[in-house]
Amino acid sequence: MRVLRTAGAAFALCAALLAGAPVAAADASPSASADGDDGPTEAGTGFRTATAIEQGQTATASASAGDYLYWVFPAAAGQVPTVEANIKLPEAQARHGKTTWRLDVYDGLRRRQACTSGAQTATAAPEDASLDLGCRIRRVRPWSEAWANEPLPGSYYIRLTVVDLPEQDLGLPFTTEVTASTRDTGGAHAEGGELSPLTPAVRAGATQAPDAGASPEATESPTGSPGGDDSSSDTTAAAEPDGGWGSGWWSDRWVWTVAGGALGALAGVGGYALSRGRRSFRRPPAAE
Repeated sequence: MRVLRTAGAAFALCAALLAGAPVAAADASPSASADGDDGPTEAGTGFRTATAIEQGQTATASASAGDYLYWVFPAAAGQVPTVEANIKLPEAQARHGKTTWRLDVYDGLRRRQACTSGAQTATAAPEDASLDLGCRIRRVRPWSEAWANEPLPGSYYIRLTVVDLPEQDLGLPFTTEVTASTRDTGGAHAEGGELSPLTPAVRAGATQAPDAGASPEATESPTGSPGGDDSSSDTTAAAEPDGGWGSGWWSDRWVWTVAGGALGALAGVGGYALSRGRRSFRRPPAAE
């Protein structure tokens, strides 16, 4: 009976660890708006003037169709960033046809990141009043090979623009709401390496030193003219996340290590019980 109780306790411990792993990995980053901090109400027009937002914060902006809108947010190692945008389209009476909008995510090196899920590009019919876009990129890695295009910890840029519309609709006003959220799946300890952030962490509105070099960017607008071009050399980067660029101490490897140890102990107890066999107990003879 003692062997059975020990085996049952080990099995219960293993089941609890395995059941708790997804819960810990699914904790989302706290929302800044929940603390009463309203998000920014404007967007930048290029990488250098991108408006900084925090994880979980909702930013709003008003612009004209054909403009490029830019935001920047931080993402740490082990996090899976998700960007969502809701566009309030111009009045249907003022539009002349369908419009196609696109949401892009770039890392700190201005490399466009592929979306693993979400409607990155969507087309609105003339009668539609709003349009939803979304993009979830791959998990941010704490390190990567130089030739790889892996997401790395640092600032991530959001770009929203219309890519196809009737020429008569250029310049029509619209409003948008953009939210950048993350999901933790394990910090820098989940992999064997760690890098510094791709862009320096500065406060929103701060700028780099005059001797800090800026990477040129060349984007293209629907009319064929370069987008995101501005004469300022100041670069705004996202602030460092609360848990740091390594995303804290948590690693899902710990769960599987402990679970594997519990399973090994359970197997050892079971093997010992089988190999020991049944023992017969005899009452000692009474003394004469």
